[in-house]
Amino acid sequence: MKLPGSFLLPFLLPFLLLFSAVTARDTPQPKASVKAVMDGVVTRLYKTYQPQQLDTIQQNFVLSFLTPQEKKVLATQYWVFRANVPVVVSLMRDKAQKVLPFWLKDSGFRKTELIVKNEEYTYEVWQKTFEAGVVSLGINGFDKHRPVYFISAKALHPNDSLRITPIFPAQQTFTTFQKGAFTYHDWSDLTLNEVPESLHGQTLFQTIRGRAREAHLVGAFRRTKFPSNARPDHILLSWSGSPTTTQDIQWRAAASVPSGVTKYWLKGSHDTLTKAAVRYTMEDRLLQNDRYVHRFTTQLTGLQPGKTYAYQVGSSKGGWSSVASFQTQSTTNEGFSFIWFGDTHKSPVFGEMAQQTLIRHPNIAFYSIAGDLVSTGLHRDEWDELWQYAGNVFQSKPLLPIPGNHDSQDGLGAWMYQQMFSLPHNGPKHPEVPDEQTYAFTYKNALFLMIDATAPIEAQTAWTKQQLSQSKADWKFMFLHFPPYTFEEDYADIRKAWGPLIDQYHVDMVMSGHVHYYMRSKPTHNGKDVATPDQGTIYTISIGIPSEHEIWPDEPYAALRYKNGPFYQLMDIQGKKLTYTVYDKDGKVKDELVIAK
Repeated sequence: MKLPGSFLLPFLLPFLLLFSAVTARDTPQPKASVKAVMDGVVTRLYKTYQPQQLDTIQQNFVLSFLTPQEKKVLATQYWVFRANVPVVVSLMRDKAQKVLPFWLKDSGFRKTELIVKNEEYTYEVWQKTFEAGVVSLGINGFDKHRPVYFISAKALHPNDSLRITPIFPAQQTFTTFQKGAFTYHDWSDLTLNEVPESLHGQTLFQTIRGRAREAHLVGAFRRTKFPSNARPDHILLSWSGSPTTTQDIQWRAAASVPSGVTKYWLKGSHDTLTKAAVRYTMEDRLLQNDRYVHRFTTQLTGLQPGKTYAYQVGSSKGGWSSVASFQTQSTTNEGFSFIWFGDTHKSPVFGEMAQQTLIRHPNIAFYSIAGDLVSTGLHRDEWDELWQYAGNVFQSKPLLPIPGNHDSQDGLGAWMYQQMFSLPHNGPKHPEVPDEQTYAFTYKNALFLMIDATAPIEAQTAWTKQQLSQSKADWKFMFLHFPPYTFEEDYADIRKAWGPLIDQYHVDMVMSGHVHYYMRSKPTHNGKDVATPDQGTIYTISIGIPSEHEIWPDEPYAALRYKNGPFYQLMDIQGKKLTYTVYDKDGKVKDELVIAK
């Protein structure tokens, strides 16, 4: 399934203005929110029932547990808008949803004989007439049914001119209800192919599938295998500033730990410096055994280039980590190496392989992952697994990743990914490109463009051109999760927007993941094979977990492919010579390429 760039939406923040949108300014806001109610309900459930009991609850149980006021909020504050004239609201509900939203019939909606379809789902149509004024609708259900309902509206009287003013969400997007329209911003390729004539031309309200999570309780509760405790763990290095003089350090501790500090010193010295960490609380409401944790971040600055520093993180209350070390980038002309992975999906196989890479290649400068670090980016237990399985690898070598579609799901954005990392703030200044998810950095004589391919392509093109045109680096690398060349899916939009820039400024290699196999292309320029890498770009795809492909058609642009993962890629740069070596998890060389400028 292709997830186009136009889908990204932060959780319960304004919908993207993809078509026409109206913003509420002076309209009244809901007095109580679905989120506030659900926060309180979950808190009471944890106090009242054992974990095994919560695993079996169904809608009737939930309804009996709710107070009348909570039911009212859940039945009225999920989707709220004002209509200036009497309206008929049509609600399209996926027929595969087993349990009706509890409020639907009681609120006066009646099921019709009408049917709406797209390529994946068939929707029954429910309708209700509202007087002019506020229209209040309830939750999709307690079951996290991803194809959530969507609505349309038309004036009851044909001569009336309908105006919609959003109340909640505060910004909403509308289009015309017709064949070819899409309903979910996070899947804009999924368009309607059957629309009854009586609905044709109405105002169609668009939404995101992530809204199914807002009241999720049935089959919702999870447990992390690796809950936090007072002692720091999941220590992670990254950069938000210059690799020469800065180092960012993040870690986790239990919510009972109020503060954190980093102690650091030049290795071999006894002069210890300290810097307080910034603390933030990270919540995963449905994580039974670790709902809240504290994440700490320290940004060290003013470091000496080319030096090794030892450090510890923690606090007097929570205890201290073991001593680890990091190395700043030197200002000399000596070479460097780094390792990158394709999708990792919080796999223990990846974690074991990552630990082996540090043993085999202890002198690398940093790591990168080309997206899909986990499988469900809004489940913190999956991040717990990722860091736990990787051991202490990222405690001594920085990780500079990009997000994939699994890290940013259902239109809710990659906010948990963002909270995990401290990365450069130099990406496109565009409201549809979240901070730190697209960024650039230079290490020695190489430019790295780290692009969030799940964000809108057009919002990043000017920035990409600027970075490439202004760079004087000998080597230029581009990371983006969706591969421009693959048999699995056609990313013509990426090739059209960024292919000319890749060609014009000669990006040496493009690194991608997503499709779960390994591929190295022939040198490519303007979509065609060329003789040598100095005439074109090498496009690569990799996978950091076990994989298998039953369908395996030819790819004429490919120089080498493997259908079975996992792999990792070692990039060794010595001046104007690049040695690219691909290994399997056992350390066997699977591919090698040398490029000399």
